[in-house]
Amino acid sequence: MSVRHILPNAMLGILGGGQLGRMFTIAARSMGYRVTVLDPDDESPAGSIADVHLRAAYDDRAALDRIIASCAAVTTEFENVPAESLVYLGASLRVSPAPESVAIAQDRIREKRFIVSAGLPVAPFIPVETEEDLAGDLEPLLPGILKLARFGYDGKGQLRVASPAECRSAFAELGRKSCVLERQLPLHKELSVIVVRTSASEVRTFPVAENQHAAGILDVSIVPARIDEASAERARHMALRLADAMDYVGVLAVEFFVLQDGEIVINEIAPRPHNSGHYTLDSCATDQFEQQVRVLCGLPPGDTRMLTPVVMVNLLGDIWRDDEPAWDALLTESNVKLHLYGKKTARIGRKMGHFNVLAANVETALSQAEQLKLILGS
Repeated sequence: MSVRHILPNAMLGILGGGQLGRMFTIAARSMGYRVTVLDPDDESPAGSIADVHLRAAYDDRAALDRIIASCAAVTTEFENVPAESLVYLGASLRVSPAPESVAIAQDRIREKRFIVSAGLPVAPFIPVETEEDLAGDLEPLLPGILKLARFGYDGKGQLRVASPAECRSAFAELGRKSCVLERQLPLHKELSVIVVRTSASEVRTFPVAENQHAAGILDVSIVPARIDEASAERARHMALRLADAMDYVGVLAVEFFVLQDGEIVINEIAPRPHNSGHYTLDSCATDQFEQQVRVLCGLPPGDTRMLTPVVMVNLLGDIWRDDEPAWDALLTESNVKLHLYGKKTARIGRKMGHFNVLAANVETALSQAEQLKLILGS
C-alpha cells in the first residue's frame, strides 16, 4: 500500500535543535511546511527559526503530546534521542527513521553486531561491559581503540590502547561503562555514503565522500572521493545492503574505512543527515535535508545527481578569537558558499559552520579550500 503524501502547510516535528535540525527546518520551510522543534536549549539554532520551539526534555510527555496534537510526522536530528520517545510518538503519527533503526545506531555493540549479521565487514572487536571481558587474550585486537558504546561522538569517549594493562586503565577512565574494543586498522582513506530510502524500490545514494579528520572531528570532505570506480561502487553497494537489512526509511549515513590493501569495512552509521553530506547543499540537485523532508513526508527521493565537484570544510569555534573570523576571505570568492549555524557561543571544537568550495575538479577545489583554511586560521 502506498504511503500517504504529507503536503505543504503541514506541521513537521523534529527532536533536536542543533545545526542539523536548523538545516532541516530551513529546507522544510522553503518547501512550504511548518516546523516544531523539541529541544531544551533556549538558544537552539533550529528553535530560533522554527514556527514552534518546545523547550523541554526529549522524554517530556507533555511536549511529546503537543507534537502528536499538532504535527503530521516527526524525525530526529541525532541518534541519542530516547528511542522510547520515538516509540511513543510512532503510536500516533509517522516517525522516520523508525525507532528500531535509531536504537541500533545508539549503541556501538548493537550496531556492530547488526552490521555483521547483515554479512558486512567491520573491524575485529569485542564488547566490553565488565572488566572480566578484558581478561582473555586481547593481542589480536591490539593496538586498538576502546570506545564508549553510547554517547560518544567526534572522537569523544575513545581511547587508544596498546596493551591489556592500558585496556583496563582506559576502561576505568571511561567510567567502566559499556564499551567496544576495536582493533586499529591500517587506514588508507575514510569514506562515507549518504543513502536516501523511502522503500526498497525508492532509494538513492549521493556520490561517495572522502573524509579527513583532525582530532577526531571531521575537517574536510572531498567529493567525488579520490578512489577508483570499483571501490566507490563497492562502498555504495554495502551502504544499500545495510539500509535494506534495516528496512530503513529516511536519510542514512554510512562511514567506511578503506584499508591499505584496498579492503573496505564499515566503521559506523548515523540514522540522519551527516556532517559529511553538507557538500550536497551546494553541489547536488537535491540536498540531504530536502531529502529528509521528502522521505518524512512520504515523497520519493529527489535527484541526487552531482552538479559540480566540491570540497566541504568545517568551521570550528577555534577560529573565533578576539573577534569574528575573516569572512570577507570567503564571501568575496564567487565559488565559495558559507553556511553558519546561528550558535551564539564559540568554543574550541564546537561546529559553528562550514563552507563549500565549488570547482571544475576536486584538486582545484581542495587547493583553494586549504588556502582559505590558512587565512581563517583553522
